[in-house]
Amino acid sequence: MSTWLTKWEPENVDFWENGGGKERGWKTLIVTTIALLFSFATWFVISAVVVRLPGIGFKFSQMELFWLAAMPGLSGGILRIINTFLIPLYGTRHVITTTIFLKIVPMLWLVKAINDPTTSFGEFLAISFLCGLGGGDFSSYMPSTSLFFPKRLQGVALGIQAGIGNFGVSVVQFLTPWIIGFAAFGSLIGGPQEFHKGEVVKQIWLQNAPFVYVPFLLVIGVVAWFTLRSVPVKASFKEQLDIFSDKHTWYCTIIYVMTFGSFAGFSAAFPLMIKEVYGSFENAPDPLKYAFYGPLIGSMLRVIFGGPSDKWGGALFTLVSGIGLIIVSILLIFSGALTPTSLDSFSTFVTYMLLLFFFTGIGNASTFRQFPIAFAFNPRKAAGVIGFTAAIAAFGPFIFNSLIGASIKSYGSAIPFFWGAVIFYIIATFLNWKHYYSRNGERYDRGNSGGTWWDKAKATYVN
Repeated sequence: MSTWLTKWEPENVDFWENGGGKERGWKTLIVTTIALLFSFATWFVISAVVVRLPGIGFKFSQMELFWLAAMPGLSGGILRIINTFLIPLYGTRHVITTTIFLKIVPMLWLVKAINDPTTSFGEFLAISFLCGLGGGDFSSYMPSTSLFFPKRLQGVALGIQAGIGNFGVSVVQFLTPWIIGFAAFGSLIGGPQEFHKGEVVKQIWLQNAPFVYVPFLLVIGVVAWFTLRSVPVKASFKEQLDIFSDKHTWYCTIIYVMTFGSFAGFSAAFPLMIKEVYGSFENAPDPLKYAFYGPLIGSMLRVIFGGPSDKWGGALFTLVSGIGLIIVSILLIFSGALTPTSLDSFSTFVTYMLLLFFFTGIGNASTFRQFPIAFAFNPRKAAGVIGFTAAIAAFGPFIFNSLIGASIKSYGSAIPFFWGAVIFYIIATFLNWKHYYSRNGERYDRGNSGGTWWDKAKATYVN
């Protein structure tokens, strides 16, 4: 089977509708979206595991737990920078298949570490770093998908893929409490641990949390190899560096850190925030009972707002996202929910956190319509920018966990962190309004119904 397609013209309506383009595009989207869901699941599995480690006997400090939850964000960002350049070099088929199989390594290593009560913090830190493989390959998936679809469907296609992929975070936080409650795999991967929570002692199988994804990764990896092909858009590493000479690469990066950086950061930090802020009260809430709702809401909104972003423009909904994040963050700061004196504030805390996820979901959908339009003059360059912005935003879990942990440790609450977030959100929202929403913006996007800068410029634009 040939890896590279011999012809690919998605902007040609006849080719897309009658030449096999639509079938190939949607088949590729289905396979890669399922694979991406498991990428996110393996990326965030540590955030669900760390809240249970002290209960089964691992003596890690508060800050060490935050570091374990943060490390996949650090490695995910680094690996996304690498993945940004892989699709034009090696193609969709080889890159996606390889990255799927690689994620099996940290999952099996985490099983081993959990089963050994003498496993050091350093070893867990190394495993957490490798879990970033699941976050890193996002910057291969999204550029690949952008090449398989015409510009008029970029918001829908990328919104579906990224949104359903983001569901992997909720899958982890929803599935983990259930799957660790019984011997799902018999004695194949070890016996139970005694989990202590106050006076309550029960048996759990924490190693089930990472192992459950191994069979799925094996199957989807095989399916990917036999079904995926690669778009013949090739460029050397040096040629791809041209994205860094365009100021809009950096503007888009700042904006995407606001949206996806916040989504990923809060997804990783939410369980530990519940534990650290409300865990000292009697009858404290189980972090994983609530944490999955945030990523679930954000992921749903990312799927839903892809179509509206195509119709009315990505910049409009990114503006809504930014304003919403600013307002909700300020309300959370002054609500008292970050410095509670009882569990009475818990419902307020959860409500505002879920609203933050709501607005990140809108922005995550809109930006993936907005960025391809901003670089409409060069599909390969647009794919590269998508990959790079995703790479930098993937540092969200690392940045958020480390800064929230430091804020709680130094000041007794996360309030200083949220003030910093408000300032950053204001800057990113202003850049979006000035360059992409305003009619005077250099690369404005008012959607398929309202027109874009490219509709006017393409007749005379010279790259």
